[in-house]
Amino acid sequence: MQSECAMRTNRVKQLMGQNKIAFGTYVSLCDPKIVELLGVAGFDAAFIDMEHTTFSLEQVENMIRACEISGITSLIRTPGNDSHLILRLLDAGAQGIQVPHVRNQQEAIQARNATKYPPLGTRGALSTSRAADYGAVTWRDHTKTSNENILLSLMIEDKEGLENLEAIASVDGVDLIAMGPSDLSESLGLTEPNHPKLWEEIGKIASTLKTLGRAKLALTHGHPTLTADIQQLMEWNVGYSNVQPDIVKLIRQHYSDKIAELRSNMSKT
Repeated sequence: MQSECAMRTNRVKQLMGQNKIAFGTYVSLCDPKIVELLGVAGFDAAFIDMEHTTFSLEQVENMIRACEISGITSLIRTPGNDSHLILRLLDAGAQGIQVPHVRNQQEAIQARNATKYPPLGTRGALSTSRAADYGAVTWRDHTKTSNENILLSLMIEDKEGLENLEAIASVDGVDLIAMGPSDLSESLGLTEPNHPKLWEEIGKIASTLKTLGRAKLALTHGHPTLTADIQQLMEWNVGYSNVQPDIVKLIRQHYSDKIAELRSNMSKT
């Protein structure tokens, strides 16, 4: 017996639709408990990174489950614009995909097509996938809800992407244009954090996205390369923000401070 689609509300898209900023943070430790902690702490999303980690698909699927239990959005950054991996992540239940280093409209369309079912895209069909509740929902409801609910974020991290910003952001089905401040700085030949040129470029990007009125800007809060505060994010009409420092930095800093304190106290005795 089939039922109506039970796909959970995408909290990030919901907040963006209310013109609010959704907050997530970077997850690079492979433990679903980390994801659950983010939900308990009040975050809206877990930004699960497959670009700079060794996470397997099975490990990510378990973190997606933790997102569902915690009521937060699973946003997965892929290693590249890989349609086959995107399909497997979506079948596993991912609610959001972020594709790095998108340089032109053709690459944006490729990512969109991998994320959406026909007629919006070319995502492959499996009626018994985990995302389709193993066939417990009607296929029509699953495809309709998936196309509405799944978030697509495209990262612009180099000069070519910057030059093609308007064409990339104009592609139907793109929800976020995410800026990678570090890679973008390197691409622009900027070696100092908070360089005025970088601030200028981000301001232009924000203005272009506002004018287009389609995709919103995604930008990290507290990034060492671009330390924009919350007021600046609001002014730039940011829709999603990863909060720094992430848990790895927090753990490292805590233990570094603790061991330094202990050794300092020992030297005083």
